[in-house]
Amino acid sequence: MRLFRRILTGLAAVAAVAVSLTTANAQEAKVDEIRAHGALRMAGILNEDPYFSKDPRTGEWRGFAVEMGRDMAKTLGVELEVVESSWANSILDVQSGKVDLAFALTALPARALAVHFSSPTYYNSFVIITPKDELKGKSWAQLNDPAVTIAVDLGSAQDQITKAYLPKANILRFKTRDEAVLALTTGKADAVINTVLNGMVMTKKNPALGTVAVPEPILSSPSVIGLNYGTDEVWKKFVSGWADYNRRVGNNQTWILMGLEPFGITLDDLPEGFDVNG
Repeated sequence: MRLFRRILTGLAAVAAVAVSLTTANAQEAKVDEIRAHGALRMAGILNEDPYFSKDPRTGEWRGFAVEMGRDMAKTLGVELEVVESSWANSILDVQSGKVDLAFALTALPARALAVHFSSPTYYNSFVIITPKDELKGKSWAQLNDPAVTIAVDLGSAQDQITKAYLPKANILRFKTRDEAVLALTTGKADAVINTVLNGMVMTKKNPALGTVAVPEPILSSPSVIGLNYGTDEVWKKFVSGWADYNRRVGNNQTWILMGLEPFGITLDDLPEGFDVNG
């Protein structure tokens, strides 16, 4: 009987070691896959300054999210490969394995059902963009007025803000952000809602849109990196560790300012109350 127990104990120990080794190998699979491929694949969005922009002549990508991707690739000892995508498709690309990750995602709860979120890379605040002086400095509560007409792109993070904070305001919802901006420029809307970084670039490109204002209370949303839910824990921990480190030492803020630099936007130009670190 003792011999039988010893045999069972030995078999259990062997099985435990085998499971441990199998788990360790599985946990290293994603990093091994990336290194074997020789490149980190990230989703890139066309014409989305200051996050992403592709030079149509050279095919070269720039933007602060691209710089973040390059640094992560360098840490892994591989090149960065930017795969052309869109905000909506980037999540599908992560799910399908077409890309390894997607930067600059607003951490909406519904999106968390589709992809795994890393630790925040930075924080972005929701703002109004308006040419009307009487709307600047107003709180969300004061903007929640049927007399105020606001344009947003349907289903976006800013659309969620209108549902939560502006149920009484006159909200015009459009399929795309460009349509929402057009409503502002043609006088159909008093303001559009977007995020600080987008808003700063939009108003620099088109001063007729007005200026960027940060209503109280400041609504800051974490910007995260999206990963496939089925990926291993080592990869998830590495990406979150990268995000935490670079946010805390200020590298992510430096890359963001680099992305804003081509538009003449400096740290001093960012609206009062906005902080990339939340």
